[in-house]
Parts: sequence; structure tokens; C-alpha cells
Amino acid sequence: MPLRLTGGVAVSLRCPSAAASPLARAYKDVDLVGLGRARRAAIDLLTALGYEPDEEFNALQGRTRLLFRDRTNGRQLDVILDRLEMSHVLDLKDRLLLEPETLTPADLLLTKLQVVEINERDLKDATALIHDHEALDDRVAQVLASDWGWWRTATENLEKIEAWVATLPGFEEGKKRIGGRLAMLRRRIEDEPKGLRWRARAKVGDRVRWYELPEEVDQ
Repeated sequence: MPLRLTGGVAVSLRCPSAAASPLARAYKDVDLVGLGRARRAAIDLLTALGYEPDEEFNALQGRTRLLFRDRTNGRQLDVILDRLEMSHVLDLKDRLLLEPETLTPADLLLTKLQVVEINERDLKDATALIHDHEALDDRVAQVLASDWGWWRTATENLEKIEAWVATLPGFEEGKKRIGGRLAMLRRRIEDEPKGLRWRARAKVGDRVRWYELPEEVDQ
């Protein structure tokens, strides 16, 4: 079944630092990524596992996203199909099967960097990924070079991550590691060639909104 974990649960599986203070956090739901061509099979599997499909939501949004609820445990399960469409669009169709259980660490980081209204949960997850994984730079730089809006949001979030990490008490070794990796990531982003469309959009800048504000689904 072509399903892979994303979100905080995926970060917890890939990052030992997410299990301890100051980066540990609670997980209230489960997020998966699947392939649109396997939509029916995903519904059948999750229903058989005891997840109750949200029939109305799935009828309206099922081309790109499926929603299930675990009433027993008070847990929501989301399935994103083919690509994440939130503040920005992250195409995952050709990336899904690169790892056996989760998205790649670089793609997990991108799911956090694309959030315009980033919160502490996102900051913790992004920090854990940067702390625990090298070789994130190429994928992140390539996505940001493809779209100025992506670049604008993600680079601002890298600054927010650095500022947030600086406030953490008793995390001195982590701060050094993260600071070094953020510096390398920024250099790689800067060095990645930008196309004409990117440069044209950059001239417009903040005068035109560069992101979407996705609606939250009530649990």
C-alpha cells in the first residue's frame, strides 16, 4: 500500500531528539501521504483498521485529501493524495516511495517550512529534523528555487527557527549544531540558480500575497 507517514508522528520516528525536552511534544492526530491512483485501496484499508471515513468531507475533497476519525481514541487521521496543498504546494507523487515508512527528512522539513502561520509544534518538528539529519540542502534548495513565494515563506521560517532555538534553556550543544546546519542550508539556498519567473516574482515582492491560508478541519 503506497502510504507514508508525514507530520509530527513521522518526525518522532525519524528524530531521536523529538523524544526529549526541549523538542518533545504531544501528537493529537496522524498524517499520511498516499497516491491518488490508490485512493480506493487506502479507504478500504483504513476503514478495515477501524478508522471511520468522513463521508461528507471525502465526497467534497477526496480528489486531494481524505479524512478519517478514530472515535475510540479521539484521533483524526488525514491522508494527503499526491501533493500537499497548504500555504504552498509540495508535489510528493514522485517522492512518496523513496523511504519505507515516512517521507524523506528533507520533504518532512519542507512540510514545516511551507507554513506561513508557523506555531511551536512546527518549530519543534523542524528543529528536530535539522538537528538530527544532514543532506537536507539539495531538495530544499531546489523547491525554493522553483517558486519565489516558497522561498519567501521558507527563508523567513528558517529565521524564526533560529530565533526560537536561541531561547531554549539548557540546549547549548543543540544550538551549535543547528546554527551550523542553518548556515549551510542558507548558503545552499542562495547558490541554487533561480529562473526568470522566480526573479520576476521577486521584483513584485510582498506587494502581492505569495501564499494561501488553508482552512483547518475541526476534530
